[in-house]
Amino acid sequence: METELQITKELKIIGTSLYLKKHNALAIADVHIGYEESLNKQGILIPRLQFQQTMKRLDNLINLTLKTNKQHRLDLIIINGDLKHEFGTISETEWRQTLKFLDFLAAKTKKIILIKGNHDTIIKPIAEKRNIEIAAEFMIGDYYFCHGDKIPKTEAFKKAKTIIIGHEHPAITFKMDSREERFKCFLFGRYMRKNLIVLPAFNPLVEGTDVLEKNHMSPFLRQSIKNFEVYVVSEKILHFKKVKDIEKVISNA
Repeated sequence: METELQITKELKIIGTSLYLKKHNALAIADVHIGYEESLNKQGILIPRLQFQQTMKRLDNLINLTLKTNKQHRLDLIIINGDLKHEFGTISETEWRQTLKFLDFLAAKTKKIILIKGNHDTIIKPIAEKRNIEIAAEFMIGDYYFCHGDKIPKTEAFKKAKTIIIGHEHPAITFKMDSREERFKCFLFGRYMRKNLIVLPAFNPLVEGTDVLEKNHMSPFLRQSIKNFEVYVVSEKILHFKKVKDIEKVISNA
């Protein structure tokens, strides 16, 4: 069952998605359809259950979103980069599953925007099959979306008050005795006098990058993130205050 937490008047975390109330819009990032197949090709044998799990979770969180916000349909779904996994090709699995994924979303929303991520080098043929708009950036109200693998230099980016990215796959690792458990999380902080929100990976197999590690993938996070607030996605959405507070707890454990 997906969980939710209202974090501002206009923003709500629902599972690993972000709901923008004013715009009746839902944002997810880093679905990485085809990731299982890629692992299998590398000799890592895992059951191919990811897509079924992804679709089930997607159905649950959209239904919860519509119910709690008293809507019958979303106005917009934003996929903030890396819809598919393979860089230089489209596998048969990716063709089939990505089209099924987009068809499911189309029944739940009036419009889909696909932000091009670094894994989406060959996404256009799939998007064209369903007449889905592909964009390097997207702005709605004060919210500016880009994947987060590079810093934009556009006028829209310069004017933006709140930036929402994916790419980083943020997570937190908690150590208990000899056991470690990693949880996906949202990050809320600042970048160049702008608000910055980092979405976790939607793919259930992608555990994520520990935000306490120093080498971050996104150039947006190549700064001190000690004052970024952390929202951990578990059985409930848990507000863990700031990265520096978590570091203190872990160092004293």
